[in-house]
Amino acid sequence: MTVAIEGGCLCGAVRYRVTGRPLESVYCHCRQCQLSAGAPVIAWLNVPRAKFEYHVGEASSFASSGRAVREYCRQCGTQLVFRSLEHTDTIDINVHTLDEPDRYPAEYHIFFDERVPWMNYEDGLPRYAGEATDD
Repeated sequence: MTVAIEGGCLCGAVRYRVTGRPLESVYCHCRQCQLSAGAPVIAWLNVPRAKFEYHVGEASSFASSGRAVREYCRQCGTQLVFRSLEHTDTIDINVHTLDEPDRYPAEYHIFFDERVPWMNYEDGLPRYAGEATDD
């Protein structure tokens, strides 16, 4: 059975589809994610890049660092995906752009040392100072 995951931007100009099982879902607290989302944390769903496609419209991109490109809707500004230049076989989708974001709760926190100090997290999830593989 093929898993179909769909989502898109706020205005509907860009829609995407994933035909495959997600690998993991994480909260990222890094400063780049904070700035790009305008929020203290962003939730990402990691999926095989070969199973991801835009099927309505096309996203614009921004090289947010030397290690990643972020894609967004040029009309409404919704940040859709994070493409790592180091991990080229996967792509991270902004969980809250999914049609059903509740289906993919985060499994752990990354870059937790960069979190904003005034936000409390009492979810009991594992926390990593950097990427999960760094600790």
